[in-house]
Amino acid sequence: MQKAMISNQQNIPTNTHEEWQKSIPAQVFLNHFRSIDYYIRHTTPLEEVRQLSALQHFHPKREGARVGAAKKWLLHAWSAEYTLRTAANHTDENYQKHSLHWTFPQAYYSVLYGAKAFLAIQGIDVPIEAVIGQIINGYVAKGWYPDSIGFYVDGPLGHYTYHQLPPTTEQALLQPLETPKQAEAHIAQFLKTTRDLRLRAYRRRLQANPEKALRSKTGKIITKFGATHWEEVAKHTGPTTYFDLMSRLKISGTQREIERFVEADIDVPKFHQSLLNIVKYLNFIHECYVAKVMGLKAYQQWIEELPSYLRQSFLQQRYENGIIPIVSTVTKF
Repeated sequence: MQKAMISNQQNIPTNTHEEWQKSIPAQVFLNHFRSIDYYIRHTTPLEEVRQLSALQHFHPKREGARVGAAKKWLLHAWSAEYTLRTAANHTDENYQKHSLHWTFPQAYYSVLYGAKAFLAIQGIDVPIEAVIGQIINGYVAKGWYPDSIGFYVDGPLGHYTYHQLPPTTEQALLQPLETPKQAEAHIAQFLKTTRDLRLRAYRRRLQANPEKALRSKTGKIITKFGATHWEEVAKHTGPTTYFDLMSRLKISGTQREIERFVEADIDVPKFHQSLLNIVKYLNFIHECYVAKVMGLKAYQQWIEELPSYLRQSFLQQRYENGIIPIVSTVTKF
């Protein structure tokens, strides 16, 4: 895939070229997440979930401990999603800008907790986030998610293979997204830069450990990696998926990097809306897996027992318009 290109300063939204240049990294980040949102919205989201073979044939044991753990993690996921919705619906753009400090990690943790609920209903209890990511990435590669969020990349540095993304000659530009091809270009670029970061971070950790570091024939720790060394790193990191893209929010939110988003001249309301759209779709997918195991009757009863601020704001509607149509169909398999 080709690297992202900067437009010829067309439609510069700020008063000076210098200010625009400072906003470029944030604009690129915004477009990356908007591309995922765009990609989801320009498919048939409900039908995609209904057609998942993994969901149709999902029959783990319904045990009290599993259901209890899944309910706990979904409640955490929904609480974080509620916080995102509050920020996205706020009318004060200045408030929205400064709320990025906490909406970035909230978006990540909402997805993380939803993933933990999905694992918990299967009896998988993993406390380490990195391990959760590896497990979820494996599910993505095996086709447990719809194509619109099931894209991933694998392979060693400089020799990546993209999956569930059609080939495109489009370039990831700064202009607002207008076509699915432009969205695909941004997603591919986002996957590439994120995988670059993952592989290089793993290399640093690996070579900093004298017991596991890759060494030359003379026994010295290697400082210059070749193709075979990067293949070894890629083998241990697994594929790069949506989970790693969402993890970028946590990293940005816990570092001073977040200031560039607050100070940048970008469309923050659109940023919030795209984050929310992605989070609620991922949560919905995981909810379908949990609801199928619990059964609609038990799931509905649980929804009715939730605090009204959750139930009435979005969960009852999602249950009626999404969970029921999907789960009532896939339970026939």
